[in-house]
Amino acid sequence: MTHPLRPTSVGRFADLATLYAEQIATPEFQATFGDPLALSILEAGDEPDEHDMPDPLAAQADCAGVVACLFDLFADTRLEPLAAEIAWGFVNSFHFVAGKLERREDALAVELGDLARRTDPSEVFARELEEKQLLCQSVAEQRAAIECMRDHAAEMYRAQSGWPWSPTRGTKASSASTASQIAIQDFLRARQLQTRERHCPQGPIVVLSGPARWHDVDLLWSRLDDIRARIPTLTLVTTGQRTGADRVGAAWAAKHGVPLVAFRLFGPAQGKAAFQRNRKMADLKPVEAVLCEGSGVQANLYQTLRQAGVPIHAFRIAEQAPDAHAQLYPTVSAGRPLRRIRGDQ
Repeated sequence: MTHPLRPTSVGRFADLATLYAEQIATPEFQATFGDPLALSILEAGDEPDEHDMPDPLAAQADCAGVVACLFDLFADTRLEPLAAEIAWGFVNSFHFVAGKLERREDALAVELGDLARRTDPSEVFARELEEKQLLCQSVAEQRAAIECMRDHAAEMYRAQSGWPWSPTRGTKASSASTASQIAIQDFLRARQLQTRERHCPQGPIVVLSGPARWHDVDLLWSRLDDIRARIPTLTLVTTGQRTGADRVGAAWAAKHGVPLVAFRLFGPAQGKAAFQRNRKMADLKPVEAVLCEGSGVQANLYQTLRQAGVPIHAFRIAEQAPDAHAQLYPTVSAGRPLRRIRGDQ
């Protein structure tokens, strides 16, 4: 079965009416925009007041419409190759603001916790506590709205470009989206501190890794489909490359709403850092791994996971000569996947 990289997309701006008819008033937008707080505070020091939220249908339609309009404007022109870059920046603007709001929400939550631990029966203190709580709730509501719009714009970006949107750094996760991309630092921090569950998916971990040049999309999608059929709550962990096998895995995860954790390197992409990352990936205790033949780092990951007893699905580069990496992947036949290997065999 063929898994196209480019999902069905809007061909022209005029086709958006059909798209909206199919995706109108999704539960995420209704939940985020349709039931706002009775009172909110826009900025610290403001008096609580009634502030309307954008209409759910308008927010959803306009987020998708701007992205579709960019691709439509550049289509069939010499600027067409730039459409994805411009649209990426539009989605990223939502992500940047959402990140600022999240940090502000966390700081307010800390302040609120400090106030709650004080013993002060005065009316002034009670009013301060109520206003701080309302401000924290208001910021949380703003963050959720911006994340909801970001996620919908990101989905339109995926439909138009054929690849999932991902930030250059940090995490894209929200309660309004089933698909997420989580930076490894946020994932490990959430695991350690048991905070922000949306940054710490609880499903079994499946590792996927491969070289920066990998062209057999169907092979990986088929195997990931098989694994998901057995482990529907899986979390996919990749080495975070923006090309090759990792990119194919990210597209698959976005298509199926599977949480994705990007274990990117910080610093040189070669040497000790890459091998240390391999050991840390094994420490995540994955239940299975999908590995594609590549460099010595890939071979080391294969050996590390095998020694840890992780079942491995390994594939070699189809164009490679049959005996090129026979010592690294001894049970591979040219162009065929390895059998499922268990570390104790």
